[in-house]
Amino acid sequence: MNYYAAKTRYENMTYRRCGQSGLKLPAVTLGLWYNFGGIDSFENARAMVRRAFDLGITHFDLANNYGPPPGSAEENFGRLLSQDLGSYRDELIISSKAGYLMWPGPYGEWGSRKYLVASLDQSLKRMGLEYVDIFYSHRPDPETPLEETMGALDFIVRSGRALYVGISSYDPEQTRRAATILQNLGTPCIIHQPRYNMFDRWIEDGLLDVLSAEGIGCIGFSPLCQGILTDKYLEGVPENSRAGKWKDQLTWGDAVSKERIAKVAKLNELAKARGQSMAQMAIAWVLRHKQMSSALIGASCLNHIEDAVAALTNLDFSTKELKAIDSILE
Repeated sequence: MNYYAAKTRYENMTYRRCGQSGLKLPAVTLGLWYNFGGIDSFENARAMVRRAFDLGITHFDLANNYGPPPGSAEENFGRLLSQDLGSYRDELIISSKAGYLMWPGPYGEWGSRKYLVASLDQSLKRMGLEYVDIFYSHRPDPETPLEETMGALDFIVRSGRALYVGISSYDPEQTRRAATILQNLGTPCIIHQPRYNMFDRWIEDGLLDVLSAEGIGCIGFSPLCQGILTDKYLEGVPENSRAGKWKDQLTWGDAVSKERIAKVAKLNELAKARGQSMAQMAIAWVLRHKQMSSALIGASCLNHIEDAVAALTNLDFSTKELKAIDSILE
């Protein structure tokens, strides 16, 4: 069946400027890290992408290694573009990244010019695109000079492979240096993608200040701490949940511990008092910073996307609410 985007798609979404650039991002971005790979239901992925766009989510975030298997999320997104979204390409912000292991040998990961350019060429082929809107260095490389990595990003823009570039998971000093190098090259860094949620607040220790000073936008990934900051685990761990399916592969120590769930239970009561779900409050909390251009969510069903977008109807926190959240998280 042919897909026609909802005519109302721009009526209720909030769009925020990305740093000092001319680019605006939807306050909620859909990430294709999980549930869009080769082992997942293509029709479910298709339904989620369609629903996201119908709700005004114009930004779809990928990386070369998303799947599993690696590369399959981009391949599936390419199918969705050809079948559903191709005629809407100019309304979309499509991002990809390179930095983690993609192929064997010394050129298959990290931040060399060789790897970044080759990886993006592969990503473009998988998605059937001439360019991506944003391309990221997915993580800092401790062995490659930062000048080389940033020089590769500059080349990628100048060669027409990407419109904008960004970085992900760089610390404050690395971010400052990267921004300076790119600015001197004439290709500014417009966005940083760090992990950020109520249980992982590292960006508050200097990174947000650097982003503000450098005019760089921020898009926080894992705002729900891989599902922990929702109500799904308050009564145990469902087998079909991410923690149930990926219990041996959850990263950053995101175990569903009794201590964390006890805190989530208290946070959930505060969310109810705000008239929100736990997930909605967690997303609103991430978006409270002026530097935050977008919250990058994952999803496994339509309801997750609809719930996240509904968070935008209440983004304001009182000082009392913020103090109560901090007290629970201590």
